[in-house]
Amino acid sequence: MERRSFVKHAGLAGILAAGTAPSVVMAQQAVRWRLASSFPNSLDTIFGAANIFAQKVKEASGGKFEISVHAGGELVPPFGVVDAVQQGTVECCHTAPYYFFGKDPTFALGCAVPFGMNSRQMSAWMYQGNGLKLMREFYANYNIISFPMGNTGAQMGGWFRKPIKSLADMKGLKMRIGGFAGKVIERLGAVPQNIPGGDIYPSLEKGTIDAAEWIGPYDDLKLGFYKVANNYLYPGWWEGGPQLDLFVNQKAYNALSPEYKSIIEIAASHAHVNMQAMYDAKNPPALKELVAKGTKLQGFPKDVMEAAFKAANDLYGELEASNPHWKKVYTDWVKFRNEDILWFRFAENEFDRFMATRKFT
Repeated sequence: MERRSFVKHAGLAGILAAGTAPSVVMAQQAVRWRLASSFPNSLDTIFGAANIFAQKVKEASGGKFEISVHAGGELVPPFGVVDAVQQGTVECCHTAPYYFFGKDPTFALGCAVPFGMNSRQMSAWMYQGNGLKLMREFYANYNIISFPMGNTGAQMGGWFRKPIKSLADMKGLKMRIGGFAGKVIERLGAVPQNIPGGDIYPSLEKGTIDAAEWIGPYDDLKLGFYKVANNYLYPGWWEGGPQLDLFVNQKAYNALSPEYKSIIEIAASHAHVNMQAMYDAKNPPALKELVAKGTKLQGFPKDVMEAAFKAANDLYGELEASNPHWKKVYTDWVKFRNEDILWFRFAENEFDRFMATRKFT
């Protein structure tokens, strides 16, 4: 048998043995979707995850499935993306679920709440616990199916015009803080402001707000917050591992072929891992640059942390008693969090603590 003929037939046999026809993707119907982001396109990390997702969908479908990505405000307002997906105005969006706690606080459990899980624990709950199942059951009320699509890792505590020396300094402080965490700092006497990322700098510059949190060093450096408020606090106790989501209109999703549904899931998972990797790689040099520019690093005082922890747990108890959606998800979430924290205490945390005390040359 000639070599070319052998390779040809061997290749065909392999394909048939795998049960896969070579023309499966090519035979798929051409699909065009629009994705509305809640974020400005200047941020290659958090906005960029949607671009990476769309690119992988196009590549995996051989160009048959294309998704155009639109920055916050281009098609709909940054905080209007859930309504747009629910109503079918756009097929999908990329956002932080906790932005929509006003609709129902349960949205926040799919992203981050004060003193919640870190990014690894959140992914574990989603993919290996009941997180994805429970959140999808909740999002079904909004005609949405969700896919984890990014995590920033633990965030910084934000930029303050003045140092925070004690809990008393939080009284009356007007602070831009995203989503559900505002309900907790409100109990500390601060005044939360829910402002889109693109509007934070001018609000700080004009003195409309006294403090603002966004994400961490890399994005914060690009947005220039250090120029108008140079006290940089840590940690962002309200965002230990905030998960971003791809929200897809249920009807649009149901209309996809099984192959395209699988591509959506795989591409979202790739973007999910890549976002965390980007932040972990880009934040360290950005923090050094911020310090070189005069940024003053400061940990939150202990009395602020203790008061915030108590306020958060008081709030969770109230919601358990009044909101059945919250109770259903939170009961599972808090059990998973507590068990994972116990495990991390003996391995991850001790390793990290030791490494943080080493001097490297």
